[in-house]
Amino acid sequence: MGRDIQPILELQRLLSMNCKIERIYPASPASDAEVNIVTVAVICPEGTTHTIRAYREEASALREYVRLLKIKE
Repeated sequence: MGRDIQPILELQRLLSMNCKIERIYPASPASDAEVNIVTVAVICPEGTTHTIRAYREEASALREYVRLLKIKE
């Protein structure tokens, strides 16, 4: 379980620096059953773009975290 949260911790760190999620691939509506890898592009105020990749269980956890963020918006 601990390893599954690494991508989430990285995303939280970037979001705390006022960075914004620019893109999620594959798009959020895709079924978790068919997704083994998720890529999240994050852009920071200074223009730097970061890429977070998650695989297998990490991908499911990251997608669920991003879904919860979208619901809160």
